[in-house]
Amino acid sequence: MAEKYIMIHDILSEHRDRMLNLKKYYPFFVLSETTFNQYKDGKYADLDMGYITMATLRFLIQENNFQEREITYEQYEDFLLELLHREFSLSEDMDSEKELVGYIFDKIKNDGKAFTFSYFDPEERKKKTARVKLIDSRIADGVVLYHVTTDGIEFYLDTKEIKDESNISVQQLLLEKMIQSENFAGGIEVIKRINNEVSKLTLQKKEVLDLLSYDIIAGAKASEEFMETVAKWFDDESKLFEKNRALIDKAFAKANSEGFAESVSEIHKLDTELKKTIIRHGELIRETIELQNVADEMIGRAKLRKLRPVFDFRNALGNCMKEDAPERLSTLVMPMFLPKLNKSFNVESIDRMLESRADNNDYGEKIEKKELDPNFKYDDEIEEGRINENYSRLFEELLEQVWKHGKTTLSELMAIYEIKFGKEIYNNGDVYSFLVHLAQKNRYDMGAMGNKQDTFLEGIVMDNMSTPKREQFGKLIFEISFNEEEVLKFGAKDEYLVTDMSFCQV
Repeated sequence: MAEKYIMIHDILSEHRDRMLNLKKYYPFFVLSETTFNQYKDGKYADLDMGYITMATLRFLIQENNFQEREITYEQYEDFLLELLHREFSLSEDMDSEKELVGYIFDKIKNDGKAFTFSYFDPEERKKKTARVKLIDSRIADGVVLYHVTTDGIEFYLDTKEIKDESNISVQQLLLEKMIQSENFAGGIEVIKRINNEVSKLTLQKKEVLDLLSYDIIAGAKASEEFMETVAKWFDDESKLFEKNRALIDKAFAKANSEGFAESVSEIHKLDTELKKTIIRHGELIRETIELQNVADEMIGRAKLRKLRPVFDFRNALGNCMKEDAPERLSTLVMPMFLPKLNKSFNVESIDRMLESRADNNDYGEKIEKKELDPNFKYDDEIEEGRINENYSRLFEELLEQVWKHGKTTLSELMAIYEIKFGKEIYNNGDVYSFLVHLAQKNRYDMGAMGNKQDTFLEGIVMDNMSTPKREQFGKLIFEISFNEEEVLKFGAKDEYLVTDMSFCQV
């Protein structure tokens, strides 16, 4: 019964997000169905609107994001005319070609209007309309400038990654657009994609190091390719990280000044995720530099092993001088002047050849496929998991006491923690950081928390709370009051000082 309830809840709550995710694909299929049969009596029916749309998006991404400039209609006209001549062998008079380009451009930007996508919202039980644009414009100094929208970039990236560009840089350009359009929830999803790219590069670096350990030639080639195709992007990626951090700081200041609490919470989550990503990216850069040093050292050792001398001429000369016996040098010089040209063959070798058994079997090289550990976790992920578990247990124990007794104090709560988890709880830093997060609000409504989490702590609690606990505490509301005159001391030496708190059910 509970599983059915969860399924129905997922269908209702996730449908709107799924439809909004699908909306960015809608303009492409509308445009690809647009034929040229009605235009000029089907004279240009062989043109492919889907291909033209994709080419237009790639052109705008190149100009807007990589070159950081908006384009005029004349620039787009030159690009599209070149495309039509090259791909479709278009050959018309100039006026007809320019008229065709204008028709195509009007279709792609939908005459300046948004494409409308209708869907049914099961939670509100009514039809809604989502709007999406691929191209937008603005007027600067009397000139109309065009740029690709966030939806246009997301759609293009979803179909295929941009070749010969850093995926991290491309995703950061999308993140920049998300922040500028104040779509902070979408920005968090983009950061998760950046984290995946950083993890893939870290794994690729480890594979190169493993290859160097058993195949120095292939490893040297892989190391060189890794440095040429990945390390060259690090500087640009780091600059984009700093640029996005600055944009987040501006958005945070703006949200605080205008009093948008919901936006402040989303920006805080976005900033936290971006900081984690920057740390991982910094570690990747450091490890890549170490990889270069290790590769150079291993390649150098391999060269020395191959060039190791079989005879030490310097040492032999030193011995001759030490013992005053220059005649010994003849043993070194004579073979060079009088090489022995006659060769002999030991007859006994014939018997060994006849007695030996020929092995006619072909043996292939055994290649071991290394399996990746799907459960591998980084140190910060382990720490995050521990903190989430501790916060959840501490919060649920607080709910249990308030639910049973209607109220409790911090000293009583800490005594309960000691009984539940032992005296070492007083030296656990997670307890005090939990109290700091808990004190961010003075009222907690468990019913409202199930629908929306305002703080970092609420998000952790709701993600880790089991279904029975949700049903038990679903209607619980409690308030927190602070007695600043009363300071409690904890720890073996009373080194931890905490303002007294009271928790009362409403």
